[in-house]
Amino acid sequence: MAALRAAPGLPDATGTPMTQINNRFLDELAKLMTDAAGAAQGMRREFETMLKAQGERLLRDMDVVQREEFEAVKEMASKAREENEQLTARVAALEALIAAFRQP
Repeated sequence: MAALRAAPGLPDATGTPMTQINNRFLDELAKLMTDAAGAAQGMRREFETMLKAQGERLLRDMDVVQREEFEAVKEMASKAREENEQLTARVAALEALIAAFRQP
């Protein structure tokens, strides 16, 4: 003969309604999964932070300059090149003027 099962919501052999047991179990399982997801996110953030710090340390050890420093030096070199061209033109003009005064 088939075993008798309690109808939904009716007490089982312990006297506790089955839906309450199932709900408590599912609630605890949901809480556990939520906690696990939060822990995984925390570990991910910690790993990303550690990886970024290691990358920065590696770049520092390799003597690689930061983009801001590179752009600043690039701008300085460009200005120096322009000034050099202007001074070269000025010296050439002054040399031509001196040469013109030396000739009788």
